[in-house]
Amino acid sequence: MKTIRKTQRKQKGRTLKRKTVMSREAYEALPNEARWAAVQALIPLGLMFVQEELLKEVEGRAGARYGHQGEQRNAYRHGTNPGSVKLAGQRIGMQVPRVRDAQGEVPLQSYKALHQSGEIDEGLYRKVLCGISTRNYEAAAMAVPGAIGLGHSSVSNAFIEASENTLRELKERDLSKHDIVAIFLDGKSFADAQMVIALGVTMQGKKVFLGVVQTDTENKKVLTAFLRELKDRGLRTAQGLLVIIDGSKGMISAVKKAFKGRVLIQRCQWHKRENVVSYLSKEEQPWMRKRLQHAYERPTYDEAVGALETLHADLEETNQSAAASLKEGLEETLTLHRLGVFALIGRSFKTTNCLESVNAMLEQRCARISYWKNSSQRHRWLAASLLDIEPRLRAVKGFKHLPKLREAITSELGCGTTPISEEDCLMAA
Repeated sequence: MKTIRKTQRKQKGRTLKRKTVMSREAYEALPNEARWAAVQALIPLGLMFVQEELLKEVEGRAGARYGHQGEQRNAYRHGTNPGSVKLAGQRIGMQVPRVRDAQGEVPLQSYKALHQSGEIDEGLYRKVLCGISTRNYEAAAMAVPGAIGLGHSSVSNAFIEASENTLRELKERDLSKHDIVAIFLDGKSFADAQMVIALGVTMQGKKVFLGVVQTDTENKKVLTAFLRELKDRGLRTAQGLLVIIDGSKGMISAVKKAFKGRVLIQRCQWHKRENVVSYLSKEEQPWMRKRLQHAYERPTYDEAVGALETLHADLEETNQSAAASLKEGLEETLTLHRLGVFALIGRSFKTTNCLESVNAMLEQRCARISYWKNSSQRHRWLAASLLDIEPRLRAVKGFKHLPKLREAITSELGCGTTPISEEDCLMAA
């Protein structure tokens, strides 16, 4: 009964959102550009409204048909020409009225706007990104008989243009308007290529993609240049940053070199745990994994260090390779403990899981691509997917405690502690 009541309550809470219906008077009061944009969203009524718009402009230039008001008109009607307009991503053929004057053909501004708006078709872009193959787009789309522009090459070219714009947007993002307190860095494989993604977390807990670079996680030189580019685009480091990584030595060196004296590194505890247990037999792995998990879950630094040192001593007796793996970089896996904020925000920042979940969402969009032609294709698809995913990302758990993290970082690094106001952020934007 409890389950039934709970389900009923959930269903009762779902309400249909109201839609605002525009009246004819409101439509007529819109500016020309707004009316033309509204027309392009209509199928199949769009053609009727297109014809109305064209005839309205013709009448404004050449007067009413068969009018005898005795007015002098510089322009006059001159039949029709075959043409086409774009409605919901599809090009529909129609007869377009012509107007001429003493100098020749008078172009209709309404037809120019409706024929080619210059905007990327958002519907096509979303459909391809979410899984409709360019080869199957025409069959899957809500096609109008006689429509053109839905073929494989046309759809592919439109998506390439849209994704190039998205990639440019991601690469040129102004980062100065974001007050970033932490950055997650991790790699994503695209066939034989590795792409490193930088995900920032603002003081409000919002997740923002900062950029991507094609390189291996061990390539210190490329990663250093990539991180410095983020600074050039406005990433603020004066109050220090927490960077969460999987433990790659090249990435650690790059982070320290790019953010000199303004960064603390939190190595992923999950990766450390799996590295250690990989040296053990299959029978020993579950037991050691639990012990490591319990040790890292201790709320204070002293307790966690004590538990891990006990584990290290045990491993020295049974498997020195595993013991050496545990010892290597151990202090960087305890950064949150040392800062005294593990109990508050450890769940969100002790691992690179934030990016692991992003990688899972990337797989939904990119896994069906069996052949990556070139680097441009990888970058375009990755940028398009990331900016599509970003609005769906939730705030990090424990974001209300991020001011304490900022305070602990500035205290540890000896950075300035003057907070950046919202007004400063807006001015920077």
